Amino acid sequence: MSCDTVKKAKRNKGKMMVFAAPSGSGKTTIVRHLLSSFECLGFSVSATTRPKRSYEKDGRDYYFLSVDDFKEKIRKEEFVEWEEVYENRYYGTLKSEIERKWEEGKHILFDIDVKGAMDIKKQFGDKCLAVFVKPPGVETLIKRLEKRNTETAETLKIRIARFNEELTYEKHFDTVLINDKLDLAFTEAEQLTTDFLMLPVEE
Repeated sequence: MSCDTVKKAKRNKGKMMVFAAPSGSGKTTIVRHLLSSFECLGFSVSATTRPKRSYEKDGRDYYFLSVDDFKEKIRKEEFVEWEEVYENRYYGTLKSEIERKWEEGKHILFDIDVKGAMDIKKQFGDKCLAVFVKPPGVETLIKRLEKRNTETAETLKIRIARFNEELTYEKHFDTVLINDKLDLAFTEAEQLTTDFLMLPVEE
């Protein structure tokens, strides 16, 4: 999908869309679809202290940092948002990453946790659209996580507890996208993107 129409809208530069959801809700699949559909969107690569997986590349999937390096960047206030999700397992968005994407002339697409999404929304206001992606229910979430075959009984229990906590943030988002049927979710996400990028933002 071309962004030519979007480019003609007034004051449409420097926007961002934040997609957040409990693990297993399908937000990453939706984000990837939007990136392949809208050439004017650029993905914000997060920083993390988790180990790099064999198929991942630094700077493409994440910026992989040591715990000490991450804490030093926190001290220097180099993050727009950050969170210690689990003990010594940090995730965050570097200010330099946002500046890099805007310099490329891109609108920024985020795939982050709910607390980080709220931090970004609070800082950037109308320039940011916060979208909460959720499955139809916890049963669907459990089935999706089990299909991944990456969860133990203990980690599944932790994720379900986190899911219930994250649901409490839903009301603070601009809109909720229910990912029941993926094709429909894709269509709704495309419409949300088009409408938001066409909307003028007062400086």
